[in-house]
Amino acid sequence: MDRRSFLLLPLALKRAFAGRLKITDVRVTGLRTVRTLGTLEPAWNPGGEMAFTEGGGSFIEVTTDQGLTGIGPGIAPDVLPAVKAQLVGKDPFDTEQHAARLRYYARGMAYRGSACVDIALWDLIGKACGQPLYKLFGGAKDKVTAYASMIRLSTPEERAELARKLKAEGWKAIKLRLHHETLREDIRTVEAVRKAVGDGMVIMTDANQAQASGNWQPGVLWDLRRAIETARELERLDCYWLEEPLPRYAFDHLAELNSKVEIAIAGGENNPGLHEFRQMLEKGAYDILQPECLVAEGITGLRKIGALAELYGKEMAPHNGGRYIGVVAHLHLIASWPHARYLEVLHDPPIGDYRPAFAIFRNPPLVGADGAVEMPQGAGLGVEIDPDLVLKG
Repeated sequence: MDRRSFLLLPLALKRAFAGRLKITDVRVTGLRTVRTLGTLEPAWNPGGEMAFTEGGGSFIEVTTDQGLTGIGPGIAPDVLPAVKAQLVGKDPFDTEQHAARLRYYARGMAYRGSACVDIALWDLIGKACGQPLYKLFGGAKDKVTAYASMIRLSTPEERAELARKLKAEGWKAIKLRLHHETLREDIRTVEAVRKAVGDGMVIMTDANQAQASGNWQPGVLWDLRRAIETARELERLDCYWLEEPLPRYAFDHLAELNSKVEIAIAGGENNPGLHEFRQMLEKGAYDILQPECLVAEGITGLRKIGALAELYGKEMAPHNGGRYIGVVAHLHLIASWPHARYLEVLHDPPIGDYRPAFAIFRNPPLVGADGAVEMPQGAGLGVEIDPDLVLKG
């Protein structure tokens, strides 16, 4: 091929002819905090605080010898040397090898470890191919319905008023936290919201009983009896799912619960291993799997869990993705799966509004008036970090 013909080729084909990509560097870049919005007490951590800002945090960049850069959520600084040792000089397309080696040498903590790197590698692959990731994965839909995921418990009256406002803005679904001391208090909140929105919104519920790997965590602890009684009350109120009603590894009790109630039982956000999801499915613990890409080895890990769920005829509804780049990764996966409907968006305004978190992007994918997020059409994740927020040096 002569030089003139080569220059006329599309960018993706030029790279194919030029040879394999090679990773040249991995770095973590900080972001400027524009403003502090305040704190909320999350339902799953009574007495604790969850801070909200516009801007801030960090992201990871994986660069190549052909000028491409993939982005992912920021990793812990102490993990970076091991990540660089495993990736520099390698082909970013070798995702299975990278996932295996990073699992061994640089797994790191959930939300701050190698799963973030996996997202950046896939962003890089999409950019090399000139396609948004959901198209590379099968492109089942061009928009995804979002649900507003509450953070606080608050009061039945306040939750009902907020639900009315969200419905008026176009949101089609809301998730309520069930973490009061008594079942009656939980159900009062759901009743108030159902009365406020009628049949106009899907209501999901989350007991947050699987936060810990053991049998203790802050706040109220449910047993099988409370889970069954709550599930039956939620059925009466036409709720879509009951999430994490029992401890993380109580698969037998979860299966017993699931066999006794009609409402869908959901969970899995804190389970990192593919073998754990296989056990859930074999035992019939969950109807809806909710893996988290920043816990379960990134996009590579979630694609495998998604295939398992499809095999067993179960739905996928990934966890929130850490509120930033991980949410966009989940968006692409959900759009590629025929057995996934909803994108979780942590949105408990005014302090917990999702939009300031998404302000790190120059082109954020926002929830529209129809309650859905249109898929980014740019290559890879299809989002760009706002350069004005990038900290220099």
